[in-house]
Amino acid sequence: MNQVASARDIRRRIRGVRNMQQITKAMKMVAASKLRKAQEKVIAARPYARQLQEVLARLAQDQADVTHPLLMERPVQRVGYIIITSDRGLCGGYNTNLIRMTNSSIAEETHDVRLVAVGRKGRDFYRRGKIETIAEFVGLGDNPSYGQAKEIAQEVIGLYESGELDEVYLLYNEFVSAISQRPTRIKLLPIEKPKQVSNTEYIFEPSAEEILTTLLPKYVETQIFRTLLEGKASEMGAKMTAMGAATDNAKEAIERLTLQLNRARQAAITTEISEIVGGASALE
Repeated sequence: MNQVASARDIRRRIRGVRNMQQITKAMKMVAASKLRKAQEKVIAARPYARQLQEVLARLAQDQADVTHPLLMERPVQRVGYIIITSDRGLCGGYNTNLIRMTNSSIAEETHDVRLVAVGRKGRDFYRRGKIETIAEFVGLGDNPSYGQAKEIAQEVIGLYESGELDEVYLLYNEFVSAISQRPTRIKLLPIEKPKQVSNTEYIFEPSAEEILTTLLPKYVETQIFRTLLEGKASEMGAKMTAMGAATDNAKEAIERLTLQLNRARQAAITTEISEIVGGASALE
């Protein structure tokens, strides 16, 4: 009787694991589809962000006497970390690795730290800690828009210009491949001038100073938008990898449970044969 119950329990577990396998397989396919779109956006955004940075570097080099709040360096008392995590889980070590890097940076920081949380996972994690979160942005969806990046940038620029933050860093996962995401930290504010001097001459219309004043906020917006895209592509890659591993694990579990079921059946048949032989022997 116990063997029958055991076989019944194993069949129930096999059905449960198989149902879970179907879910993880579907989630892997969805993540793969979203990854392709996110990867295309990242590849398209990188050259623009890089070129804009080069133009600003050249402008800042020519206009060394130009004063702008986003270029001004001042004694550092409070440092802002913009940490870009996901809104949902089931994406492997995507959030864990980024939070671990953030914690290491905070531990090494000699100044007060303030957080700008982008994504629920980062917000919820640091909500329980001692680090103050001065702004949060959640529910950005699977297709971050430039308008969302602009909203974040305006908030951060306001905090910097008001003196609430003296330095600002972006912490995000850089997309390397579908199976590789690199936790990265870059300095956003103040915008640093180039260390190398270029010999190329440019003619600007209108004046270089006016262009610089217009492009500096645009540069901050573009950098944040690029990191949002990097983070989303990394999230989908991590989710596809995690769901693929979960699907493979479910397959192995089904094979292991099937083997156990076959053994239970064999044990039940052996027991029945033994009982029949025993009964026949008793009649002789």
